[in-house]
Amino acid sequence: MDIMSRVRLNPIHIVVVALLVSLVLTGQDTNRTIRPTSEYNIRTFGAKGDGKTLDTPAVNRAIDAAAAAGGGTVWFPAGSYLCFSIHLKSHVALYLDQGATIIAASPAGDGGRYDAPEANEWSQYQDFGHSHWHNSLIWGESVQNVSILGPGMIWGKGLVRDDPAADGAGDKAIGLKLARNVVIRDISILHGGHFGIIATGVDNLTIDNVKIDTNRDGMNIDSCRNVRISNASVNSPFDDGICLKSSYGLGVARATENVTITNCQVSGYDEGSFLDGTYKRRQGDPSTYSRSTPTGRIKFGTESNGGFKNITISNCVFDYSRGLALETVDGGWLEDVTIDNITMRDIVNAPFLLRLGNRARGPKESTDVGKFRRVNISNVVVYNAEPRYGSIISGIPGHEVEDLKLNNITMFYRGGGTREQATLEPPEEETKYPEPTMFGDIPAYGFFIRHVKGIEMNNVDVRYLKDDLRSPFLLNGVRDAGFTHVKAQHASDVPAFVLKDVENFSTHQTAQLPDTRMDRVKQGKY
Repeated sequence: MDIMSRVRLNPIHIVVVALLVSLVLTGQDTNRTIRPTSEYNIRTFGAKGDGKTLDTPAVNRAIDAAAAAGGGTVWFPAGSYLCFSIHLKSHVALYLDQGATIIAASPAGDGGRYDAPEANEWSQYQDFGHSHWHNSLIWGESVQNVSILGPGMIWGKGLVRDDPAADGAGDKAIGLKLARNVVIRDISILHGGHFGIIATGVDNLTIDNVKIDTNRDGMNIDSCRNVRISNASVNSPFDDGICLKSSYGLGVARATENVTITNCQVSGYDEGSFLDGTYKRRQGDPSTYSRSTPTGRIKFGTESNGGFKNITISNCVFDYSRGLALETVDGGWLEDVTIDNITMRDIVNAPFLLRLGNRARGPKESTDVGKFRRVNISNVVVYNAEPRYGSIISGIPGHEVEDLKLNNITMFYRGGGTREQATLEPPEEETKYPEPTMFGDIPAYGFFIRHVKGIEMNNVDVRYLKDDLRSPFLLNGVRDAGFTHVKAQHASDVPAFVLKDVENFSTHQTAQLPDTRMDRVKQGKY
């Protein structure tokens, strides 16, 4: 009798062993995208993958077949697939295998065209790119339960970055409109056109472990609900990296809400140098960038008709880019936002721009000044920030930023500000497109705070790397301002605080001032 015949196996042990063997054989990490064993191979439908043959018909045939069967996965094996518009269908996933690249074709050179941009009666309220979705490399409208997965790449080689001037041009890599239950995971996008990803009116959207290295916006999340963006790296020197918007593109003021952005990196290296690992910083002509400096930031706005609600940003890194911008200028309410654990290095304009304005780009009868309230920012480190603009927190006359808390923040600016800059009075610019540059140079090197009601700063440390003759804090038209455990470097003949029309101002255990409480200050330096 052999040894196995003498071993008495408990049925429970058999089940446990079977489960362990199953896990070893199958896969391994349930957090990874696993290519299914049953799929629709686009080569079976006629795709060549040689980078020369137009494979769009074969790809769309495979998608149609999967959709007709009730759903499935369309597989792109290794190869280069030259395509015009690919049509997403409900219950269908695209899987780009390692070594697979979808290449955006060029109408001028490849004998085809992208789908025409659809009509949109609301296009007057935003630019062309935010108003149309069908002229994309990959697009879906009114679809549900769709995915774009895998370690492959989308190369927007033939896409344009501005409004398409030629018939048949495409201007975005992935366009989604009025969709539900969408997953984009593990792919890379190179040279994505106006948008690497634009999602408008999409509910239950997950973007995870995506790398984007592009010539305009990385991803725009517009009028979407229940969004999770995680583990993404976006390099976008010419425009915004991760951008939340709430435009009027759908003909309704719809909020972007219930959003998490976590474990992400944004940057403004030269396009292509993020994915190839060289991380180049352009030398020479600064006009090659958007408004003369690299962009690459995380931003809410500028399109902001519907507002932004219930949003968290955590554990994100900014490198050689602009800083964090929270903007509502088209009537929307920006409220209930938490931002935590952020590091920034080599920031090329304001580390923080918090702006309530009145551009009012929307139907006149329904577009009023919005609200900006209940925002908490904590645990932020900033090093080597542009000195001209400081950080700007600004409402407009009669409409204040409200209930703002900044905790545990350390900021090092490059310095170099002059006494002449310290005397400047920035214009209100109520209706302007919101950028720090619209105010010109700022008279405070640390924080310029105007038209704010209810601001608390705790454990905030502001310094410069080179002598600066501006004050670290300037408050104008501010009510209910409290500073606790605040440190601010400044020259001996430069005040720590410049106050103009300030009510209910207090400091506690702040290095530059004894504990202070002032009910009203018309004008003072302390």
